[in-house]
Amino acid sequence: MDETVRTQEPGRDRERERSRGSRGGRGSSDSGPGGESGGAADQGSAPADRARLLAAWHDSTRMLAGGSSGETVRERLNRLLADAPGSYDLDDWLDMYGNGDGVVGELERRTADALGTEAAAFFPTGTMAQQVALRCWAGRTGNPTVAGHPLSHLEVHERDAYAVVSGLRMVHPTTGPRLPTAAEIHDLQEPFGALVLELPLRDAGFVLPEWDELTAVVEVAQEHDAVVHFDGARIWECGSYFGRSLPEIATLADSVYVSYYKSLDGISGAALAGTEDFVEEARAWRHRYGGQLFQQWPAALAALAGLDRELPRLPEYVAHAKIVAQALRDGLAEAGLPWFRVLPEVPHTHEFQVWLPYRADALNEAAVRQAEETRTTLFRKWYEEGPLGLSMTEVSVRSSALDWTTGDVRTALGDFLGRVGA
Repeated sequence: MDETVRTQEPGRDRERERSRGSRGGRGSSDSGPGGESGGAADQGSAPADRARLLAAWHDSTRMLAGGSSGETVRERLNRLLADAPGSYDLDDWLDMYGNGDGVVGELERRTADALGTEAAAFFPTGTMAQQVALRCWAGRTGNPTVAGHPLSHLEVHERDAYAVVSGLRMVHPTTGPRLPTAAEIHDLQEPFGALVLELPLRDAGFVLPEWDELTAVVEVAQEHDAVVHFDGARIWECGSYFGRSLPEIATLADSVYVSYYKSLDGISGAALAGTEDFVEEARAWRHRYGGQLFQQWPAALAALAGLDRELPRLPEYVAHAKIVAQALRDGLAEAGLPWFRVLPEVPHTHEFQVWLPYRADALNEAAVRQAEETRTTLFRKWYEEGPLGLSMTEVSVRSSALDWTTGDVRTALGDFLGRVGA
């Protein structure tokens, strides 16, 4: 049952975090969609032999759940060299400290153009970008309280950096597995300086609100004299669901963080976008936080290539994810499992969750054996969530999945379930 949370309860939140088990470690790009916390290949719910897992992905000729792992260093460098000339002049000089005249500056300008903002600043990580954004807003509003979701990246995957590093506190308008409503924002019983909305909300199943709901939430926050920050690590993939362009979405917020590797297949890196004066302040804090790196050109080149190649294809991925999710639901129902869940039933983006009532170690072993023996990777990693013996995997539909038909999905699923013993 949903409830409105008026104030943060650190003890209860930390207990909730401990109860998630391996969730705190989930999030490397090995798992498909990718996050910023440590790689879960080393967690107890994943195969113990990381080399075996990566080799199985590498040698697969068919892959449904996409991801950037399964490449050697040489292969990734060769791919970058093949992609980069179409995105940037490789005869230009190397960038030094991300100066505005080099490849990092070009990436910042193109990011701002794509989002329809005045400016953007490159950051080595999204965690740093988010902390800088919230710290800047706290200084400008004079209020260190942030309204956010307990399933947000800030709460689950950043080790409480907003509190420990920046001295901020968070209140939760809702604990439901969705973004807060306008009524819940209105009913918060204490002032907040910033509202953070993660689009999509990954740990609830990559879910999005309806457009009218999103605009209403933003309006209520503004009526409360609060700023709105979008955790838009995956905002690139939200346009199809909203039926709006990226600038139309981004313009709702006062600041937007985006990732270059979650949806765009970059190597690493993020950006913080907003007005010129806000971004200039963010650059100063980026330096203080240690984010002004000497050379960042490989990440910037990969991000530019991703903007060119992956961004235009995301609507196609989103459309095909609906076909894949339906095929998985039908195949699981036909298999007669005692319980399963595809969440959401119709994906809001090109990413969604699959839940099964088996231990993660059994599911991971079945997945890696299927890849080794058939050279088909259906699922990547499974994680046990909570005390009921349920496990979850995230499916990210990318270019490697576009040639998968409904029949292909169901055939591979039947083979996988047979290996589990379902």
